[in-house]
Amino acid sequence: MNEYDSSRIFDLVKTIGFDKTDIKKNADCYILNTCHIRDKAKEKVYHEIGRIKKEFKNTIKPLIIVAGCVAQAESEEMLKREPYIDMVIGPQSYHKINDQILNYFRDNKKINDTEFDVISKFDKLAKIKNNSNKISSYLTIQEGCDKFCHFCVVPYTRGPEFSRPFYQILNEAKELISNGVKEITLLGQNVNAYKFFSDDKKNEYDLADLIMELEKIKNLKRIRFTTSHPKDMNEKLINCYNNSTKLMPFLHLPVQSGSDKILKSMNRKHNIQFYENILKKLKNINPEIEISSDFIIGYPGETDEDFNKTLKLVKKFSFINSYSFIFSPRPGTPASNLKQIDYKIAHQRLKIIQNELFEIQIERNKALEGYELEVLVENKIKDQKKFFGRIPKMTPVIINSSSCNPGEIIKVKIVSSNQNSLFGEHIIAKTKAA
Repeated sequence: MNEYDSSRIFDLVKTIGFDKTDIKKNADCYILNTCHIRDKAKEKVYHEIGRIKKEFKNTIKPLIIVAGCVAQAESEEMLKREPYIDMVIGPQSYHKINDQILNYFRDNKKINDTEFDVISKFDKLAKIKNNSNKISSYLTIQEGCDKFCHFCVVPYTRGPEFSRPFYQILNEAKELISNGVKEITLLGQNVNAYKFFSDDKKNEYDLADLIMELEKIKNLKRIRFTTSHPKDMNEKLINCYNNSTKLMPFLHLPVQSGSDKILKSMNRKHNIQFYENILKKLKNINPEIEISSDFIIGYPGETDEDFNKTLKLVKKFSFINSYSFIFSPRPGTPASNLKQIDYKIAHQRLKIIQNELFEIQIERNKALEGYELEVLVENKIKDQKKFFGRIPKMTPVIINSSSCNPGEIIKVKIVSSNQNSLFGEHIIAKTKAA
C-alpha cells in the first residue's frame, strides 16, 4: 500500500511543478513515506534523515516531509526529536500535500497534518490521473481496520475500515490499463472486507463483485488481491477462484498462530478449525490454488505447545511465500502491555519455523524444474540480457530471452531454482514454412 501511496503522492506533487530525480543532491523536496508495523521501520526513518543531513551538509537544505503511518503515530514527537523535519503528513491526509507544501514555502512554519480524512482523500485522488505504467500495478480499494487485533497498530494509524466507491475503482483500473498495465493487485488492510452501497442504497458491492467486473476488461490479464482477513473470506469470494479466469490461483491469508489460545489472546476473531475450513473450501473450488500466510512468533503467553501447533499447521498446509516475525510490541496496542517471552526463546522458535517455511519453498520451486509455465513478463533486468516475470502462483521468474517484451504472457521452461525464484528459458514457438 505504501508503494501505491508513494506513486499517488508523486501524481499529486507533479501538478505543482515537481519531478523525480535520481540525483539526491538535486532534490528540492525529500519525501519519506513510512510504515509503522514494526519498530525498526520507525528507526529507519531517523537513520535515513541522518544520511540526508550529511548529503546536504554544505548545500541548501531540501524540504523534508515524513509521510505515512510513522508520521501518523509519532506526529508532534517527530518534529521535536528531529528538527530537520519540516512536515509530517499522515496516510489519510496526503491528498493535501500540495497545499501544505505551498503553505510551508509561504509561511516557513513546520506543519503537522495527521487528520483522518479518507473520504476527501479518495475524492481528490479520483481527479488526479494515476500515471503508473508498470505491467503489474497496485490499486487501493479499501483502507483501515475495525478488527483491532491486539498486536496491530493499523486501526490507530489508518483509521476505521473505509471502502472506496465502486465506480471510482473501476475508473482508476481502466486508467491503469490504458497506461499499459496488464495485472492489477487490489489492496486493502482488510481487502476482503470491501463493501460499497450505491447512492440509492439498492445495490451492495463487495470484493467478489469487483473481481467479476474487472474480469470483463479485455486488456487486463491478471487479478490479485491482498491482504485478507479469514473472517471476511465468504463463499461468494471463494467461488471467484472458480468463476474468474483472470483471478490468479494464489491467496495471502494471514493466520498468525496455530494455537487457538494465542489467537484468542490476539483478538483475531477466528480459530484454527475456522481457518482450516476456508483452506479446504478453496482447494475444493480450485485444487491449483496456493496459500501464503503470516506468522507472529513469540507472542506474549506463547508456550512450547502453542508454538508446536503453529509448526504443525505449517507442515500440514505447506504454505508458500510466507512471512514470519518475532512479536514486536507497538506502543498504544493492548499487546504492548503484556509480558514478553524471552527473546532467545522467541528467536530460536523463529529459526525453526523459518527453516520449515524455507524448506517448503525450496522443495516447491525444485518440483517445477523441467515444466513449461506461463509467465507474465514485467520488466527487463537492468544491465542484463534477462527479464523478470511471475507465474500465476506469484513466484518470481528470471527469464533468458532475446525476444520477449514486458506485458507479454510467454511460455518459459524452468531449468533451475532457489528458495525465492525460478530460472527459465523462453520457449519461442516455431513458425511453419509456407
